[in-house]
Amino acid sequence: MGRQFCSKKSGNFSFRHVAFTVLVVNRVACSFTSMPEVSANYVSRQRDLPSQSLVAFNGGLRIAAYNGMVQQRRTHNVKTQAKKIQKRSRLRVAERQDMFDRFSAADPEPKGELDYVNVFTLLVAVVLSAQATDVGVNRATKDLFKVADTPEKMLGLGEETVREFIKTIGLYRNKAKNVIALCEKLIAEHDSEVPANRDLLETLPGVGRKTANVVMNIAFGQPTIAVDTHLFRVSNRTGLAPGKTPLDVELLLEKVIPKEHLLHSHHWLILHGRYVCKARKPDCPKCLIEDLCRYGDKTVD
Repeated sequence: MGRQFCSKKSGNFSFRHVAFTVLVVNRVACSFTSMPEVSANYVSRQRDLPSQSLVAFNGGLRIAAYNGMVQQRRTHNVKTQAKKIQKRSRLRVAERQDMFDRFSAADPEPKGELDYVNVFTLLVAVVLSAQATDVGVNRATKDLFKVADTPEKMLGLGEETVREFIKTIGLYRNKAKNVIALCEKLIAEHDSEVPANRDLLETLPGVGRKTANVVMNIAFGQPTIAVDTHLFRVSNRTGLAPGKTPLDVELLLEKVIPKEHLLHSHHWLILHGRYVCKARKPDCPKCLIEDLCRYGDKTVD
């Protein structure tokens, strides 16, 4: 044991030092938490403990209190996080307006590249597109959607059959499982209709924030922004909306994009990243916004 806990002669615990340590650790523990039940629990249990156990108990209390504090921090909502992590756009207001005016003039009605026949098949296509190309998804769903364009029909096929239709797509086993589970939940909880609500969409199997944003934008005409790898790259390279995570970028884009262009901005930026501002070698000579872009390593041919 450390010297502060033992007498030099006998090696036994010194009551004076234990009491002092209990007092100090207790104050530190209480400073870590605002939960009154923790302190009450400490007081009620401390009377029944032998003096040798007080130090260990207080150490445990301190750890528990600290873990509680960490958990509280993790449960902050998205808006609270946004206030702490958002950066400012590196482009001036006039530059941002000019950027999206150019996109609009070049492609007034941009469209996504996934094939679908209704809102349900759009949802399924977007779920399948995770870590896969739109071309690959379209190839797999071409025959699938001919025989299953409703949750009931898809569920009737069964997981094994769905798996056969989409086996050319990456992670097809898990995706087939999610599609069947998604159909079951739509039928049981939403009368077979795709909910026009992002929070409800995110409760469906295989549906995350990005997928929900795509469906909300394309199917329901909401100005949501789905930050995929292309949009994330363009936002950081150009300086339009720098951020370390897709959520950082999404929340900042919602603030800095001109309101009249917000609805189509999702498609403009994704298509620009896919065909012009490519990952390995951006095609800067063909870029509509090259003079506005803040990227420091532009190509010349």
